[in-house]
Amino acid sequence: METLPQILRTADAARYVGISPSTLSKMRMRGEGPPYAKIGKRIVVYDKGDLAHWLASMRRLSTVR
Repeated sequence: METLPQILRTADAARYVGISPSTLSKMRMRGEGPPYAKIGKRIVVYDKGDLAHWLASMRRLSTVR
């Protein structure tokens, strides 16, 4: 049985990753942050799995790059 992806709008996606919707929008405009999809001209959505993967990719063991 195939499971459907969980889709979140910007405000809910921002809450999920722990940042403000404004920050998430700015990251999107700069080409940073998690993958997203646009539905029509104005609706931006994020797949919850992509958000979890993006968060995991941000993990660090040190403050040194």
